[in-house]
Amino acid sequence: MSVRDKQLHVCNCNGTMPLDEQALARALELSGPLPLHTQLCQKELGMFAQHTSGDVLVACTQEARLFGDVAEDAGKTQTIRFVNIRESAGWSDEARAATPKIAALLAAAALPEPEPVPRVTFRSEGQLLIIGPAETVLSWADKLHEHLAVTALITGAARGVELPVEHEYPVYSGTVRRIGGWLGAFEVEWTQDNPIDLDVCTRCNACIKVCPESAIDWSYQIDLDRCKDHRLCVTACGAVGAIDFERGDKARSERFDLVLDLGREAFFRMHQPPQGYWNPGADPLAQAGIVAEIASAVGEFEKPKFFAYKASICAHSRSRQPGCNQCIDICSTQAIRADGDHVLVEPHLCMGCGACATVCPSGAMSYAYPEVAELGMRVRTLLATYAAAGGRDPCLLFHDAHGRELINASGRRGRGLPARVIPVEIQHMAAAGIDAWLGTLAYGASEVCVLATGAEAPQYASAIAFQMSIADTIAEGLGYQGTHMKLVTARDVVALDAALWSLTPALAVRMPATFHWANDKRTTLYLALDHLRAHAPVPANEIALAAGSPFGTIDVDRDACTMCLACVGACPEGAIVDHPQGDLPQLRFIETKCVQCGICAATCPEDAISLRSRLLLGAEAKQPRVLNEAVVFKCIRCAKPLGTEKMIGNMLARLAGHSMFAEAGSLERLKMCADCRVLDMMTKNLDIAAHAAGDSAAKDPGKS
Repeated sequence: MSVRDKQLHVCNCNGTMPLDEQALARALELSGPLPLHTQLCQKELGMFAQHTSGDVLVACTQEARLFGDVAEDAGKTQTIRFVNIRESAGWSDEARAATPKIAALLAAAALPEPEPVPRVTFRSEGQLLIIGPAETVLSWADKLHEHLAVTALITGAARGVELPVEHEYPVYSGTVRRIGGWLGAFEVEWTQDNPIDLDVCTRCNACIKVCPESAIDWSYQIDLDRCKDHRLCVTACGAVGAIDFERGDKARSERFDLVLDLGREAFFRMHQPPQGYWNPGADPLAQAGIVAEIASAVGEFEKPKFFAYKASICAHSRSRQPGCNQCIDICSTQAIRADGDHVLVEPHLCMGCGACATVCPSGAMSYAYPEVAELGMRVRTLLATYAAAGGRDPCLLFHDAHGRELINASGRRGRGLPARVIPVEIQHMAAAGIDAWLGTLAYGASEVCVLATGAEAPQYASAIAFQMSIADTIAEGLGYQGTHMKLVTARDVVALDAALWSLTPALAVRMPATFHWANDKRTTLYLALDHLRAHAPVPANEIALAAGSPFGTIDVDRDACTMCLACVGACPEGAIVDHPQGDLPQLRFIETKCVQCGICAATCPEDAISLRSRLLLGAEAKQPRVLNEAVVFKCIRCAKPLGTEKMIGNMLARLAGHSMFAEAGSLERLKMCADCRVLDMMTKNLDIAAHAAGDSAAKDPGKS
């Protein structure tokens, strides 16, 4: 679907954008002139309601709700999409040169919606746990218990705070030990530290009256510094049993749907805590804002399942040998954990940043919202339309919703985006990685920028910077001059304008690629690399890369290697293989499949394998090459292949002095196959029996 298939509404926003309707019509290959509006949301709104039908594309996001309401009131059933050309292009200092970019944005907005992805469901019945200091916890519990099923957990000293007269909700005291789970499924564990169990206490005040040190007040908690161990309170409590100085039931746990943590320090220290957990701190205004949010967190909710995981090519581990942990290390929600040889992702904790897919070297973890193929279609449409409209040196700026706010602010208060900088919004700034960036260069982009606003987890910026350094090294190694990858870090309009307006175009590929991006990461990577190399100013065969890169080779110490082939079975990517017929001891390597996970080196019993980062291009990288081979040792009886000469020699050398092989011929038997060993042992036993019979006959001829 293209712009030609939609009813297009473009407005110059009261003449504030210098739009060239004729140039836009040509760029978009429209059959007629482009109807340009001036006050679409004001004087021309009636015309919009009367004549809008079918699939509609409106080049305005500010009044999206208004246009939707007008269409609904008019009984229209059309689908309306919105695209921002004002802050992204029309209000730029280079607005008069932005026609190619505006055409590109309109063309991309007309593409079909991405395929729907699986959904993750949350169910909350309003079971709310409030944790924190007594006064604050009880204050909010009093306000919320009529609307939610509230439980109060008082932490720290509660002296001087009077518990509610009426027992309208459970009240506990203690220290939180663990909070796990997510919206609708939290499990909280705490310890009952004080001798008085508030949930059992009837608040009869008998303990307060009998305590000679006044160590108990209306908080019904004992000040252990004042208490002199008279235990009169225990006697007064009697059969109720709320007071126990030798408490053995300290550990408590319960399930909740929501958790409001009013402590000064959050229990969860990760950048993004689970949905359904809030820690507003001590600020009453912040607490009130969060409480309003909590009130709406009851019912059934859905979010996309942002990721797809292919365990068969995951390089996390094999046979307990360590490999890649990059997805676990970078996840800002701690949604990923080790699960034997693979990893396990909890979709309820995943917030959709996509950083795991960005750093995953094999593509076992991939982003699904949208899939890479869908993003590739958008990028190709943007760049192809931009070029067809006469645009030069395009720079794609990947950003998320936080970045969009900053871009819009630049359009309103700053210089706006340069005419050649095309914004591409993704779910999160870390959701696109090296496959998308190199694929963008192959499609003809001069540069790729990623906008970091500071709202993201701090580890994401460093991970993206490293991945970009790899991509830039590759582009430079192929002779493409200039900086092609840039992480733009900007928290305000001034910083954003300074970064974008100082960009210098880098050398782009002469002929844009036409291949489609694949959802398989390595496939897209090598399609892009093959295209960039085919049109490179310097078509290099090998490019040295920094350690930790997802490309590389392995070096095998032939003197140390015994050709045991343990590395073949350990390699999760099939990069290390043996002889195809299996009858020749041979270690072969396919470099395009290697992700530098290091499992082979960890598995090798002789420490004969080391990793070396590099990018090898051309046919050689895709074909198996021999790293080591050995002479076959054959059974000394039947000549059946038994192993390599080196492996058998090492085994004989190690066992030569062992007591089990002291008997004559025992060591020689190790040079035989399993069948021949049995035959040899049987033959020897028969010989021994025959000799024994002969000796017996010689001693007693009458028995023979």
